[in-house]
Amino acid sequence: MQPKLPSNPKGLPGAQVAKAAELVNYQDGAVVSREILKKPTGNVTVFAFDEGQGLSEHTAPFDALVQVVEGEAEISIAGQPQRVLGGEMILMPAGQPHALKAIQRFKMILTMIRS
Repeated sequence: MQPKLPSNPKGLPGAQVAKAAELVNYQDGAVVSREILKKPTGNVTVFAFDEGQGLSEHTAPFDALVQVVEGEAEISIAGQPQRVLGGEMILMPAGQPHALKAIQRFKMILTMIRS
């Protein structure tokens, strides 16, 4: 008999394998997010961006790592655009203005570290 694991309906189930691309679904004309881990030192969120959708330029006081799971995004950091494809990642340094736009539908994991 296996022990009962605590459930976390909003986040990622503990001690269970999950496919990142299946944690959030695309919605036409929208950006969808699902927070899968939240701690005082940082959090992890999965996003799905419909084609043409994005996040306008903003800054954060801490580092953020974007891992593109599938699709293609343009991620601008300090005015320098980068194409990031499924399977690639990019670090958005603290205090640097950044923006994201879906070249085609894409899903990403965003890991933000506060300390």
